[in-house]
Amino acid sequence: MQVELNKYNNNWYKPGKNKLVVIAWYFANRIFLNSYYLPISSLKVFVLKLFGAKIGKNVNIKPKVNIKYPWKLTIGDYTWIGEHVWIDNLDDVRIGKNCCVSQGAMLLCGNHNHTKSTFNLITKPIVLEDGSWVGAQAVVCPGVTLKTNAILTVHSVATKNLDANSIYQGNPAVKIKDRKIEP
Repeated sequence: MQVELNKYNNNWYKPGKNKLVVIAWYFANRIFLNSYYLPISSLKVFVLKLFGAKIGKNVNIKPKVNIKYPWKLTIGDYTWIGEHVWIDNLDDVRIGKNCCVSQGAMLLCGNHNHTKSTFNLITKPIVLEDGSWVGAQAVVCPGVTLKTNAILTVHSVATKNLDANSIYQGNPAVKIKDRKIEP
């Protein structure tokens, strides 16, 4: 058997809004979030909320952020989303309070089933619990939860859940030490 991409079919997948809303979001994302034109974080938060995102207070969103579907996004209070972050939320993404998603990080809710000749789409949610930190250019894969205060270091790839108060590094990421937070 071999891969037959001509038979790929993800008609089962529904983004959760009608096509006009999805198209409107595409342009709003391009203009307000995924650009350098409007660096004002509060305006980005306002636009995301207009499209159904649930966002807490004092969330800071840097320029050139790309979000697939805001209606599948929840962000808690005092969270930072860095420059060039890509939230490919084909499924729900829940980011807690006081989290940091550093520049160039990717939260990927979708993948493909490599065991099927038709390369079927697979989606799973991502959860970043309170105080977690995704380092610069790190990747969080579908179905992964970063528990409270977990850290995924720079360029690392989380393919499984990260324990609370722990620091993970590598590809795939492995625990390298405990995280200690001083007052």
